[in-house]
Amino acid sequence: MNKTIKKLDNNVIKGLTVVCGSAKAEIVGFEWLTHTANYSNFPASLLVTCVFDTNQSLLEAKANQQDVLIRKMVQQQLLKVGVLIKNAKYQVCFDTEEACLAEHSGDWRSRLSSFG
Repeated sequence: MNKTIKKLDNNVIKGLTVVCGSAKAEIVGFEWLTHTANYSNFPASLLVTCVFDTNQSLLEAKANQQDVLIRKMVQQQLLKVGVLIKNAKYQVCFDTEEACLAEHSGDWRSRLSSFG
């Protein structure tokens, strides 16, 4: 990872850390988030995965439009660090610890790579 890409990645991490802290405080069941990107096709390749504890928590969050809130938070915080994502509906996705445990035996690395 060259210096430019490392700086870009650090900025993404900085923005997403703010989102994570806010979401954990405001949204029941939200646990953490992560991101993946192919920096040769950035920011179009950026994918943010927001993880909830259970499938039920995620369903309730979506029913209360909190997925929309999280997407807006991600867009705003990334914009503050100079990253414009054009379509948050496709670049911010949601998953659960429960689903990862059932489908990938809790192996998040394997699970995330299967989506990319």
